[in-house]
Amino acid sequence: MWGDHLRPPPVQGSPQSSPTVVAALLGRRLGGELLRLRTAAGLRQPEAAKALTASTTKIAKMEGGWVPMRDPDIRALCALYGVTDPALVGGLLELARIDRERRKARGWWNEFPDLGDMQEYVSLESAATAIRAWHLTFMPGLLQTPDYVRALRDDKQFVATRMVRQRRLIDDPQLSLHVVIYEAALRSLVGNATVMRGQLEHLTTMARRPNVTVQVLPFSAGSHQGMDGAFNIISFGEPGAMDVVYMEIPFNRLWVEGGKSAAQHDELFERIAQLALSERESHAFITSLSKDL
Repeated sequence: MWGDHLRPPPVQGSPQSSPTVVAALLGRRLGGELLRLRTAAGLRQPEAAKALTASTTKIAKMEGGWVPMRDPDIRALCALYGVTDPALVGGLLELARIDRERRKARGWWNEFPDLGDMQEYVSLESAATAIRAWHLTFMPGLLQTPDYVRALRDDKQFVATRMVRQRRLIDDPQLSLHVVIYEAALRSLVGNATVMRGQLEHLTTMARRPNVTVQVLPFSAGSHQGMDGAFNIISFGEPGAMDVVYMEIPFNRLWVEGGKSAAQHDELFERIAQLALSERESHAFITSLSKDL
């Protein structure tokens, strides 16, 4: 099924690496969900086309995410497919709205050509309503201090893009960030003790924000499935069928766009979060590490 899709990053210079890549991916998410609903209803494209007084070509383009979608068309298809859950219909309409806006928008990331294939991730991040992240070795990018970023890579543009990415977390309280950080990332001395002390103090400060949740998974938790690798889950509505999972592996990046694999990562994140210290315990743990530096 389309909705369970794993793919590598786009080749630079291809259509997917353009500034509208976020719209393309959002369109695919929306189109894939409509395809899933039509298939579940046991209907074919001509029947869907008849409900819209349109051609089967239009339905194919909608399900492929190639065109922006109108709210009346989405409502009509939901009615045809027997979808009555207001939350599901509302989620589809919201995704369509974001998709239409992103197709017309020119994002800040266009001012930083050196982003390379990270352009796709930051464009998605800018459209997200929620981000859940499991980090094994480094601090989450949205919570890194400038000194920590410079210690990782002493490049002015790299630092600048990281700081711009963080603005939305401050300016938009509707963006929810939930991170679970492995103890190893907190203890790794990136830069020097002063840099790490500032980074840990920044973590506790950001954790006080109502839209930010920070948890620590200590060594004492023992072995667990999350040890296989870090990942970010990007949501564009209520977490669930429309999630996109982002993973970095040596020399490459991978995406999981919805379906069973994305759902498995949702479940894995919840299991990791349950193993982790509570928010209050995590705050005390990070503060203790900071004082020891």
